[in-house]
Amino acid sequence: MELAARIDAALPQTQCTRCGYPDCATYAQAIASGEAAINQCPPGGSEGVARLAAITGQAVLPLSAEHGVEGPRTVAFIDEAWCIGCTLCIKACPTDAIVGSNKRMHTVIEPYCTGCELCIPVCPVDCIQLETASGAATGWAAWSAPLAEQARARYQQHRQRVPLEDAEEEPAAAMDAPAPDSTSPPTSAADARKAAIAAAMERARQLREQNPR
Repeated sequence: MELAARIDAALPQTQCTRCGYPDCATYAQAIASGEAAINQCPPGGSEGVARLAAITGQAVLPLSAEHGVEGPRTVAFIDEAWCIGCTLCIKACPTDAIVGSNKRMHTVIEPYCTGCELCIPVCPVDCIQLETASGAATGWAAWSAPLAEQARARYQQHRQRVPLEDAEEEPAAAMDAPAPDSTSPPTSAADARKAAIAAAMERARQLREQNPR
């Protein structure tokens, strides 16, 4: 849909899920179809709402407090002294901005981090912190078209890679799983990953409600 594509292009592409949707493209589609309001993107801030209003022809609205507050662009940093190498943050990162391996310390590739915060609630040792990367600039003023396009491209690559990883993990998961019984629903590595991501998203939402910026 052309309108959804134009709306998506006006979003900062953090893929942070604060809007209530799993990614920026889905939120854009929801706006285009009239299912979502134009004021649910905290990273875009008030300027982002104005951009979406201009595209959709809707009236400018205040940023929805339910979905968060406008703030600076942030970048995640991992305290490598505390990192246990669990890889949970790597799996949660929508732009593959975290590198490392199992039981090895991880690190964030700063230029690729969107500050989405999805890595924070999944870390079992709380070794990830956010730092401001845009100075006093907030909302869309803290972003740029090249940054947003880079984030979009990396997220699309991430989405292409994840199903392949699920397929590779499926046989191993099947071998390791206990024999099913008549009372247990079937499970798979893909189902487990989806459940983990959904749980991380919910924990991130709860943390933001408890500690608004």
